[in-house]
Amino acid sequence: MTATSPGSTVAVDFAPDEYLRYSRHLILPEIGLDGQRALRRARVLLVGAGGLGSPAALYLAAAGVGTLGLVDFDAVDVSNLQRQILHGTRDIGRLKIDSARDRLADINPGVHVESFPVRLTAANAREIATGFDLILDGTDTFATRYLVNDLCVLLGAPNVYGSIFRFDGQASVFAAADGPCYRCLYPAPPPAGLVPACAEGGVLGVLPGLVGTIQATEAIKLITGAGTPLVGRLLLVDALHWRVRTVRVQRDPACPACGTRAIRDLTDAEQLCAVPVPDELDAAFGAVPDIEPVALAERLRSGHPIDLIDVREPHEWEIARIEGAHLIPLASLESRFHELSPDRDIVVHCKVGGRSAQAARRLRAAGFRHVWNLAGGIQRWSREVDPGVPEY
Repeated sequence: MTATSPGSTVAVDFAPDEYLRYSRHLILPEIGLDGQRALRRARVLLVGAGGLGSPAALYLAAAGVGTLGLVDFDAVDVSNLQRQILHGTRDIGRLKIDSARDRLADINPGVHVESFPVRLTAANAREIATGFDLILDGTDTFATRYLVNDLCVLLGAPNVYGSIFRFDGQASVFAAADGPCYRCLYPAPPPAGLVPACAEGGVLGVLPGLVGTIQATEAIKLITGAGTPLVGRLLLVDALHWRVRTVRVQRDPACPACGTRAIRDLTDAEQLCAVPVPDELDAAFGAVPDIEPVALAERLRSGHPIDLIDVREPHEWEIARIEGAHLIPLASLESRFHELSPDRDIVVHCKVGGRSAQAARRLRAAGFRHVWNLAGGIQRWSREVDPGVPEY
């Protein structure tokens, strides 16, 4: 709607109810009518509609961002509901993209939502992201995080970054003009299994709300020009002890993404980060062999002698355990090698398999040769062998 009030030559961009909806923005001199117009024109792509994407999408929709793109291929699971506030109990089993679209329409029917119910890959990322002004990274894997960063550098779109783990969060703006990118801070992903995912390490439910809201704040500032965005600064949040600080991040002239520009397309990016440096123990002894839950159950039923070692923490052991397992937390494994026999078959497990893979490597390095990792950990055991073991 565009009109002119009697005796005035000022264009009116919003319907009467929109003036009320956005009134608290309009009276902020740093935003005002011009800033609200910029928000309406803006196109923001959110990669991930989970813990970080949920609060970010809600606040960007409420702020009046004209177009929100949502990329997510996953379905809502009951374990998501502790932190992913875009979704509710009635949405369990639905695609997150569908649940999110309905919720955002309720928050602000004036916002256009473009849905991409796919996994973001090197093959589809450019086509999806072209035409968006900035990208908000709500991903939870290193491969996708590097892909988002390199996509932003190639398109010249700011990367509004956030990450969470347990009680700690990070936020920044990467790939902005003259600012560093994510690779300047983290040149390469860590070896597989070194950093556990939130599903294994846990996360405080409100933490993604904090960090996702910071990401939404940065996006609004970038769109409206208000304030000073987190370009060249990394915001660190310790929610357990409530410490917040920022550290400077310098642009790296040797960065293959924003420095030397060695990454010319996303296939280059995928090759640079898809496969971490091989573990030295894997090179020496071969990759850690997995054993499937059903196969382990059959061997246990047959009476085959196996030492089943649980490397989770005691508080996880109290939640759920496999009958016959012996608890040796990963942190104390080396000091308890004497409790194990190098001549017996050993199967190690954790929640989903990451920590137990590390344990298996350490055991092999110490001379234990008959070691297997339980594929999928106790979570798959519960689903495929013994549903009486609670999932968590």
